[in-house]
Amino acid sequence: MDVTDATFERDVLEASKERPVVVDLWAPWCGPCRTLSPIIEKVVAETEGRVVLAKVNVDENPGIAQAFRVQGIPAVFAIRDGKVVDSFVGAYPEQAVRDFVTKLAPAETVVDVLIAEGTEPSLRQALELEPGNERAAVGLVELLLVRGELEEAEAILARFPDTEPIAALKARARLAARGEAALDEATIESRLEDLLGRVKGDEEARQEFLDLLRLLPEGDPRVSTWRRRLTSALF
Repeated sequence: MDVTDATFERDVLEASKERPVVVDLWAPWCGPCRTLSPIIEKVVAETEGRVVLAKVNVDENPGIAQAFRVQGIPAVFAIRDGKVVDSFVGAYPEQAVRDFVTKLAPAETVVDVLIAEGTEPSLRQALELEPGNERAAVGLVELLLVRGELEEAEAILARFPDTEPIAALKARARLAARGEAALDEATIESRLEDLLGRVKGDEEARQEFLDLLRLLPEGDPRVSTWRRRLTSALF
């Protein structure tokens, strides 16, 4: 992901408390950066999510460069638990980059293997081994929602805080309970229009409005438009 001065604390420092983050500081005019970038992207991708890559254009985000006291680029830093644990400067060869990243990547566990398998029995077993594993819960709940097994899906979701994936599934579950989980986009917008007049004094209508927005495609500009209309209706 691309990280800016504004998002650095959330996307790097806070995120590194969950998974190690490799920060790649680069600039468009930097030849060695163009050599290193595809290598580091490939190597981090090989960890299958156990390590996160954050890319920073230092020309556009001088605050991050100053925080790292960068003297030259490309400069690469490994962050774990909000702290720098390793770094290097320059266009390292692929094997050296792989060694750098491998030291960060936590070893694959039995639960990781079960989640990757993605079947209902494997996901249930993963949750038995790690009841608080969000990835296993998300995978299992998605299967349950497809089959319409709402009661168990909601019971599992209730055990987890409202992270983005969990909140999205809770919205899907509420819509499924109303028979609205598979609406087409035209019907969604018609329903949003109907709800808009009731959202100010009706908490249930407001929740349904927000849940329906999650059915629109991610990044769809209509989501921002409807959110602005909701704000106007509320205030």
